[in-house]
Amino acid sequence: VAGVGPRRSTALARAVALGAAVGFYDGVLGPGTGTFLILGLVLLLKFDFLHASAQAKVVNLATNLGALAYFVPSGHAVLGLGLLLGAANLMGGYVGARMAIARGTGFIRVVYLMVVTALIVKVGADTLAPLLR
Repeated sequence: VAGVGPRRSTALARAVALGAAVGFYDGVLGPGTGTFLILGLVLLLKFDFLHASAQAKVVNLATNLGALAYFVPSGHAVLGLGLLLGAANLMGGYVGARMAIARGTGFIRVVYLMVVTALIVKVGADTLAPLLR
């Protein structure tokens, strides 16, 4: 969002709108927030996939810490499972970051599109399954 003048204010408005929309979605539902954020950063703010993915990780970390600040004191967090999943997430993030940096934005774009396509097929199949019985 760097720069000066009308172009900067347009980019800032897009960034604020994206943050508000994704933040609201993350607060209400949550799953897929990183995917929506990457899509928005690429389409609205012209990030490449490498930088959009990195930024999405930072935003997800911040929102997850906010959720923990709420749910842990209220006793609604399963800490043992959360720590296990957090450790797996750290390992996956480390491996994924090294691959992304080594292979570049084209690699991330392909993986991203494959995952989104698989998710669309899965959700579509789950939605249609009751209708086809």
